[in-house]
Amino acid sequence: MTSFDKPTTTPHQGDDASPRAAAPGAAVESALREAPDSPQPYVVPQDAPPQDPAAKAATEAALFEAFGGVRGMVETVLPGLLFVTVFTINKDLHTSAIAALGVSLLMVVARLVRKDSMKHAFSGVFGVAFGVVFAMMTGNAKDFMLPGMLYTLGLSLAYLISAAAGVPLIGLMLGPVFKENLSWRTRNPGRKKAYTRASYAWGLILLTKCAILFPLYWWADTTKFGWVVVALKIPPFLLAVWLTWIFLAKAPAPIDVFAEMEAEEKAEKERKAAAGAQRNEA
Repeated sequence: MTSFDKPTTTPHQGDDASPRAAAPGAAVESALREAPDSPQPYVVPQDAPPQDPAAKAATEAALFEAFGGVRGMVETVLPGLLFVTVFTINKDLHTSAIAALGVSLLMVVARLVRKDSMKHAFSGVFGVAFGVVFAMMTGNAKDFMLPGMLYTLGLSLAYLISAAAGVPLIGLMLGPVFKENLSWRTRNPGRKKAYTRASYAWGLILLTKCAILFPLYWWADTTKFGWVVVALKIPPFLLAVWLTWIFLAKAPAPIDVFAEMEAEEKAEKERKAAAGAQRNEA
């Protein structure tokens, strides 16, 4: 048994009282209280009831944060938008590339100053940098978008293949966010089913996006192609996040494996303390 799936017979109440953390934790504690007194880890039934409204709201907040929120979306769209805008005005590849890279670096600096998470900002900078390199090497402004398109294609295939293999990528990404790690694979079949559906949704949505962009890459002029790329940045993403929320909101609550491990450690300390007290009395 791995540390991801360690059982406990003692419900745990976390110290985090925020709505996002407390709501799923309460649902998990209720499930643990109803678990059979057995050395085997408690497995949430396939037909377990869906999360309550508070837990659904917590799921929405966690999803929004995991995928970057409004700021993450702005950081994703702004460099490409600036590149296409500048290129539409002056048709100069170098100026457009410098503008896009410059705004990406400014957003990283802004996060550094505010001491915010750098994950989304750095990924944006690397994506823009690859696009600039491709475009400068070929002299074709369309190639600024090519690395992002190839990444989207690869990601869509990863979602579909992982879902078909029974290890959905969305579950691997969101498991740590919901403090369940990989417990959904063997102990929470309802959530595994939801993660599988969500991964298929992401894969198909991104694959559809690629089916639109790649023909335009070859046939459309640079300006029109660029604006279509910018227009397709956010809507498919929002649709995929919304479907993920729908699937997870109807699924059983996550099993908080961190709370389980903490409860087990606490129980073990109490057993050792009791044994020591008995030895002292003897």
